[in-house]
This record gives sequence, structure tokens and C-alpha cells, in this order.
Amino acid sequence: MSAETIDLNSVVTLVVHHKVRREALPSYEVWLRRTVAAARRQPGHLGVNVIRPGGEGAMFTTVVRFARAGQLQAWIDSDERAALIQEVSPLLEEGDHPLIHNDAEFWFTPAHGNVRQPPKWKQAVLTYLVICPLTMVIPRLWAPAFERYPVLGGVVPSNLLITLCIVVPVVFLIMPWVTRRCAGWLRAD
Repeated sequence: MSAETIDLNSVVTLVVHHKVRREALPSYEVWLRRTVAAARRQPGHLGVNVIRPGGEGAMFTTVVRFARAGQLQAWIDSDERAALIQEVSPLLEEGDHPLIHNDAEFWFTPAHGNVRQPPKWKQAVLTYLVICPLTMVIPRLWAPAFERYPVLGGVVPSNLLITLCIVVPVVFLIMPWVTRRCAGWLRAD
């Protein structure tokens, strides 16, 4: 599915937390590779990010994005996923914990329940620091096209193009990466 056909208002995210038994980590990694490959074959699949545990933890967080809620639901309800979950269950300490999000709130969702969500002001600062530079750079990059093709330079077309060029990389690339890199600061008191 190309970026031009994605309705950003319909994108949904499945966040799955798995606390893996220490002795089962190698088996879980093999299972995870097969599961990610299976998810990628699903209609409407937009991407998968796996956040592996750091330090002493064994909590894996998998973020799977789909273009539409119905496509995500089809994957969740599929026999293939049910078989994969049944297969992995003995490797887990606390079972399968899928959460569905239909907006950007997953950026700041804690990896496991005993960690509180970062303060709103930190979420706002981080989001501002990501979006602000893009709002200064992206319009300048489009300026030559707007001059050459005045129809694109109109208020509505130019804003649609600029917003698309900011929102798509922020949602799919930049914010997931930035929140992982800033996790310590986000959690600090």
C-alpha cells in the first residue's frame, strides 16, 4: 500500500507485550521471527517494530500497524495467529496481552503495566521537538515545486502535501525511534 493511499485517520496499531521465561528466550526469538513474517503477509499491514528487553528484563513489545481496523481484526481473529499464540503460550510468564490503539497514544504507552505513563508535559515537549523542525524544513523543500506548479502552491493542496510529509514519517519512523531513545528521560521523575 503506498503512502498516497493511506488514510491516516484509519491507521490502527496492535501493541503486544510478552514477558518471556528466561530459559525460553532463544525459542521465543525463533517464534517471533516467524510471527513477524506472518503479520507482514497480511492485507493492510504497514509495519512491525519489536522492542527487545534491555538489561535484566524479558519483556518484549511488538508494535504492528495496519491500514484499517478491519484488516487488523482479521489478523487478530485468524487461525494462523491463534495457532502462533497457542504455540508461544508455554514460553510466556504472563500470557499474550494485545492492546489496540487507533491514534498516536502508543508512542507513550509504557512497555508493561507496572510502569506509569510519562507526564503529559514530557510527551508534549518530545512531540514538539520532533514536529517543530519538520514544519520549518518540509515547506522549504516543497517551495520549488509550488513555484513551478502554482496549482500545488494553493492553500489547500500545499497544506495537504506538507502535512502528509510530516505526519507519515513522524508516526511510522521518527516518534517510535525517538521514544525508545528518550525512554530514560520519559520515565525519570
